[in-house]
Amino acid sequence: MPPLALDSPPVRRPAQAGFWTLYDRLAQGVSSPAPVRAFAGGLHWFSVEAAGSLGLAMAPKETAAAPSLAGGVAGRELREISALAKSWNSADAALGVAALNSHYNAPDRVLSWARASHYVHLTGSNAFETMLPRVSGRRVAVIGHFRHLDEFARHCDLTILERRPQPGDMPDPACEVVLPDAEFVFITATTLINKTLPRLLQLCPQAFVVLVGPTTPLAPVWFDLGVDMVAGLLIDDVPAVQQIVQEGGQHTFFDRGTRFIQIERRTGHAAQG
Repeated sequence: MPPLALDSPPVRRPAQAGFWTLYDRLAQGVSSPAPVRAFAGGLHWFSVEAAGSLGLAMAPKETAAAPSLAGGVAGRELREISALAKSWNSADAALGVAALNSHYNAPDRVLSWARASHYVHLTGSNAFETMLPRVSGRRVAVIGHFRHLDEFARHCDLTILERRPQPGDMPDPACEVVLPDAEFVFITATTLINKTLPRLLQLCPQAFVVLVGPTTPLAPVWFDLGVDMVAGLLIDDVPAVQQIVQEGGQHTFFDRGTRFIQIERRTGHAAQG
């Protein structure tokens, strides 16, 4: 497996018109009429299982609303449930994104395109570890307070932007000021659920953008939408991870039944699909 290049600049794409463009592009890729086998609305994660694959999305914290289809998700077509990603009901949106991920993040599907010659992929380490040599001494913004960023912060000029700021974080409206000046931007894929992602991508066309976290749909379409690297999880042990979600687990599945993966397009290549 070739290493990720340390000096390749981001490939800039034309801006996409329309707030819903990225949601529509993702939904168009889910054409299978496969039914949802199971849905779990866990304490920390939502999961959708279909066609032998499991998709995750972080459970929304902004609202106590329940999914509108609770009790009636299993048996419906996956493409119908994935369309809920556009909902302004945060619980429905998380359910929809988990459904998208049960399609896109099936390990065989991901590796079938990530192994192509115009992509570079790496498994076994998380995106912050992988990117550490590239961000050293650079201006970096991270949307979302990820765990274990202390070492990362020692090597770069780091700003963490968070909807619920912890000490040292900046509130997320500061994105309007911080992102246009950043050289690297890591964006939690939960922004797909809360609908801030389209604006965030508009704010940093100059930066190398990483869409990161278990909520990330691992799809090549992102490379046409302003993202330079997708970083998420391949779920190899569906029953084990599903049990963790159902029992209210938070991070246990990082060490059980999953693999980190990062994928970026080689400089000069157009996205495929």
